[in-house]
Amino acid sequence: MRTPLCEAFGIEYPIFAFTPSEHVAAAVSRAGGLGVLGCVRFNDADDLDRTLDWLDENTDGKPYGVDVVMPMKIPTEGTSIDLKAMIPEEHLTFVERTLQQLGIPPLPEDGRDGVLGWLHSVARSHVDVALKHRPVLIANALGSPPVDVIEQAHAAGVKVAALAGAAKHALSHVANGVDIIVAQGYEAGGHTGEVASMVLTPDIVDAVGPEVPVLGAGGIGSGRQIAASLALGSQGVWTGSIWLGTEEYQQLNSHAGWVPAFTKATSSDTVRTRIYTGKPARLLKSKWTEAWNEEDAPSPLPMPLQNLLVAEAHNRINAAGDPEVVSMPVGQIVGRMNEVRPVSEVVADLVAEFEATVKRLDGVAGL
Repeated sequence: MRTPLCEAFGIEYPIFAFTPSEHVAAAVSRAGGLGVLGCVRFNDADDLDRTLDWLDENTDGKPYGVDVVMPMKIPTEGTSIDLKAMIPEEHLTFVERTLQQLGIPPLPEDGRDGVLGWLHSVARSHVDVALKHRPVLIANALGSPPVDVIEQAHAAGVKVAALAGAAKHALSHVANGVDIIVAQGYEAGGHTGEVASMVLTPDIVDAVGPEVPVLGAGGIGSGRQIAASLALGSQGVWTGSIWLGTEEYQQLNSHAGWVPAFTKATSSDTVRTRIYTGKPARLLKSKWTEAWNEEDAPSPLPMPLQNLLVAEAHNRINAAGDPEVVSMPVGQIVGRMNEVRPVSEVVADLVAEFEATVKRLDGVAGL
């Protein structure tokens, strides 16, 4: 399982693993892939700096990347207080009433604010902090970052990846200077478009041409699916949901009730909705997501207002630990996440199944 991206990044396998957990990112990198740390959970630059210090020291010298959430168009952004004043009272009332109906208690006084990382200014600080360390890749979950950020990364010798849900978006990213396109299929968790991976990956590969590497993403959680993505023209895969079911992820300790929720879920138990961030994102279906489908539910607000509206609610839900209510981005691959395993075992199984699949297809081609 070697492609040109392996040489470009000094990795053994073209398996890129997005995760909010530094423990998962480090374990994936040590196992031969490229762990990519999601920075959106970091409200404080010093906290991110300390975490990247830890990654520097715990990856055995192997490469890693970081992922930020940064729209290309810089939004009008005042203080968080200014933004909160823009949230309609009916939305605030709905959220609080729903939490009470679901039996979700308030947070303790030291409950953390989990929304600042979604703000454009904070995402820029994430880039500044990251470039003081040794990432080999900066990925942006909202497509192409501003051109000056791309140039800043390139000046530091760091490549830039951007997610795309359509070929026209991929072409725009390349025109802005993005190095790698992540073809994010409909099946994926978190922010995702409307085209499934089987169609999207070859569309984007053909659109950007052979000089621009493409990573297939969305619904990938087995070696067979990696083989399929490479067959569609990708040079590697961008994975996310499968790492939520690892032992290392449980060290994050921010999602009580998550394990029983995902281990019983099927591939049909997700929903694509704007209630998480204001942009379409795939979440695990729960009593919380269903509440937003009721007749009296307001329409989700645009980003970042929806983040501000629901950030404390999500923290309260996660702290409560009720698997029937848990709010979590996850892809349709959740139906195959039936047990908690160490990262090293997951990587080994991905590689072994990939090799077995390619061998089987070699036999078919030989016929």
